Amino acid sequence: MAEAEAEAGAGWSADGGGAVYRSRDPVRNLRFRVRVQRVTSASLLLQQLPPPAGPQQRGNELGLAALGRPPATSGYRADDEEEEAEIGWQEKLFSQFEVDLYQHESACQTPLDRQYHQEILKLEKSGGRKNYRIFTYTDHDRFTNLEEHCQKVTTSEQEVPSFLAERMANLRRRRQDRRPVEGNVLKSRVITWEPSEEFIKNNHVINTPVQTMYIMGDLGPYGKLGHREYERVLCTVKVDGNGVITVKPDFTGTKGAYRIELDGDKRELWRYTIENASAQVQREEEEREQRMFSDLYSRHKEYLSSLVGSDFEMTLPGALRLLVNGEIVSAQGYEYDRLYVHFFLDLPSRWSSPAFQQLSGVTQTCATKTLGWDNVAYFSYPFTLEMFFTQEDESEGSLPQWPVIYFEVLSLDYWQRYRVEGYGSVVLPAAPGFHTVTAPTWRPIELGVVSELRRFFIGGSPELEDMTYVRVPGTFKGERLSRFGFHTETTGSVTFRLHCLEQSKAFLESSALRKRMQSVLDRLGGYSQQSSLFNVLEAFQRARRRMQEARESLPQDLISTSASSVQQP
Repeated sequence: MAEAEAEAGAGWSADGGGAVYRSRDPVRNLRFRVRVQRVTSASLLLQQLPPPAGPQQRGNELGLAALGRPPATSGYRADDEEEEAEIGWQEKLFSQFEVDLYQHESACQTPLDRQYHQEILKLEKSGGRKNYRIFTYTDHDRFTNLEEHCQKVTTSEQEVPSFLAERMANLRRRRQDRRPVEGNVLKSRVITWEPSEEFIKNNHVINTPVQTMYIMGDLGPYGKLGHREYERVLCTVKVDGNGVITVKPDFTGTKGAYRIELDGDKRELWRYTIENASAQVQREEEEREQRMFSDLYSRHKEYLSSLVGSDFEMTLPGALRLLVNGEIVSAQGYEYDRLYVHFFLDLPSRWSSPAFQQLSGVTQTCATKTLGWDNVAYFSYPFTLEMFFTQEDESEGSLPQWPVIYFEVLSLDYWQRYRVEGYGSVVLPAAPGFHTVTAPTWRPIELGVVSELRRFFIGGSPELEDMTYVRVPGTFKGERLSRFGFHTETTGSVTFRLHCLEQSKAFLESSALRKRMQSVLDRLGGYSQQSSLFNVLEAFQRARRRMQEARESLPQDLISTSASSVQQP
């Protein structure tokens, strides 16, 4: 019998892994055809042994049949050996256990239980259910939630779930049919400082909604259906909101059937197949669907094009547009904690900005953390600047000044005492691209101990009335600026990240023409230099040959006379 089982199992599929499919059709069109068959020792012998010849054939058939079938008192039916069912997506087929449980109204506790009770009563009135061994658990059943919570990583019975597995089991997936109730505003706190375990379980949600369905088999012995210990999962189907269908195990198309061996004295063997019974789309419908999708995509493309526009936004002739996407990354090396940065943009002459553009800003207050020898405050504060430069005189060949970002670093403690930690400035880079700039800072000080005691106990320190005094004040009109007698102290530094973009239609063409020609020569490289040098040498050789030819054509007496005249003092 073992040899017969091995030969019969050779045609079965040993691969129980799942498969992933993607479909654009509605998931309600998904259907399965499941077939379950009992494999016994008698049926194996009937499949493997050749039919005997002679008058003993009928007796052998009776003997094998008696060996394979139990006596009539065990409640045997012909449909106990084999059953086939066609199941739709999330179609509920009740098991014998559920029929026995939900037919009594007293056992119904939830609205879903009462709904199942009404459906079972309708089935009894219409002649009973058609399935006996094959049934399903849908996405709303209690079994689905328990199965998702108790999933195992390995096949070992002694597996102990890890900390990560227990935390992941607490995640609940959003159902596709759940919609937020309109008009209800949750009047709860935004931040829960001490969340409970139940709060964590109910508020950790996976973004992708997934629906699950289990196709089950009741593989109990003859006449003993409806016992939970004989229920086995034949197939698990999961569909997410993106149309991804996961089937485990895969459809038995070209592969053999799957096998299930029950534990016990008889060690009964079952085989089952899973087929895709979804209706195939007709060729005309498929072509019509493709045309519909093409039309939908073209309309969506036209809609996006109408939003963007066909004309590329250009600047005016003779104007430069400068876009800066910046970030105040961090501040390090300061004396006190809880830092924030106040900054503003200074535009020189002939520079302007749009009316909606904000030229100043203040970061959030950030506590410092120790990194090496310094205390660093990480802001990661983004800002965007847009400005224009307009050229007044076309003969002018260079830019006057570039915009400057002035900033000051301040600290604010728990007693609302603020202190100036440093002043600094950053000139916007003239070259487009990505730039990382670390600007050092300084602060003004007063000589003596009183000012330092005042700074420590009550806060405050000398400040600049005009922050542009960090470089050259905007009100200064002279040629030289003297800071003699102004006492300062070096403090920390602030790191900026700047993404610069320059746009110009015809910006300073007269002054940039020479630079462009020079860049072209640089691109030519050694080729232009080698060719020019070769031309010079070749011209020199030609001139030398002509000089020699002319000298040879002169008479000898004329050559000697000219030579003697040259030698005279």
